Amino acid sequence: MAMTIVENRALITGGVDTHLNFHVAAAIDANGGTLGIETFPVGRRHYADLSRWLESFGELDKVGVEGTGSYGAGLARHLRHGGISVVEVDRPNRQMRNRQGKSDHVDAVAAARAALSGTATGLPKGRDGNVEAIRVLMVARRSAVDERIQILNQMRHLVFCAPDEIRTRFEDLSPKALLNATSTLRPRESDDVVRYTTLIVLRELGRRAKNLHEENKRLNKLLRPLIRQTAPGILEIYGVGYDTAAKLLVAAGDNPQRLHSEAAWAHMCGVAPIAASSGKTQRHRLNRGGNRQANSALYRIMLTRMRHDQRTRDYVARRSAEGKTMGEISRMLRRYISREIYQHLPRPA
Repeated sequence: MAMTIVENRALITGGVDTHLNFHVAAAIDANGGTLGIETFPVGRRHYADLSRWLESFGELDKVGVEGTGSYGAGLARHLRHGGISVVEVDRPNRQMRNRQGKSDHVDAVAAARAALSGTATGLPKGRDGNVEAIRVLMVARRSAVDERIQILNQMRHLVFCAPDEIRTRFEDLSPKALLNATSTLRPRESDDVVRYTTLIVLRELGRRAKNLHEENKRLNKLLRPLIRQTAPGILEIYGVGYDTAAKLLVAAGDNPQRLHSEAAWAHMCGVAPIAASSGKTQRHRLNRGGNRQANSALYRIMLTRMRHDQRTRDYVARRSAEGKTMGEISRMLRRYISREIYQHLPRPA
């Protein structure tokens, strides 16, 4: 009778310390022993070389990658499309770095061991769908809004310091009226060089701000249909607008199923209560970690409800009567809002 010999390949784990122009990869065995360390340039062809190099040591179980949202985004996408499990790894803590030192090789091995031991378990965000398109649009939109605000502040300061004639003419105008009035200026050269140059600068700043406003409108035309298509239910929640919905969707990513529970979503948004008990004092405090953009969005929703939603105002009054502080009430409200948001995050078909 013929015997079939089955070769059992060793199970290995990879780790990658990512950089702008190159990645450092490490392979370790099931006991955490280092099998090899190699450096690869950045690029699709080199990503394939990296994965083949890891697989040359045995059966590749998973790969821990640092910076899956920045320098490691391309590598994480390549590995995931190749059917390889990718684990998002945070940078080593300071205590470990103080003991072991800091180098790319050390960080790559630490990433692999974090994935192997289960210290790192988070799945990276998917970056190949509507939410990634929303994120890209939000980058441009946020910079346009910030720059327009900065320009308006500069214009206000110029008006305050301008000659009396200019100050009287522009100081009480609303932002929209100020931009409309200054963008159409046609100053004539005169002996008063300060007056002439101030009007010229106000005109250029006004036109720049109006151009940014038009740019923002064009971006919104692309952004809003994507939000409605991706998660229409979020926009039906009281206090949620397009801006807050976009921030929350970007925080969740294109694969929100990686958030295995509503509690995990709340923790990622930084609104899950953190135990702060000691002795006879039993209490919880606000979580100051998590995704700050999502936390900011939940805070804005909470403020809207506290001002305009009667149910929320009644809740605040009831909790205040119980002796709760506004900080504690704020924490609880954001926790409830995050639970409501979670029910409307997109789900896989």
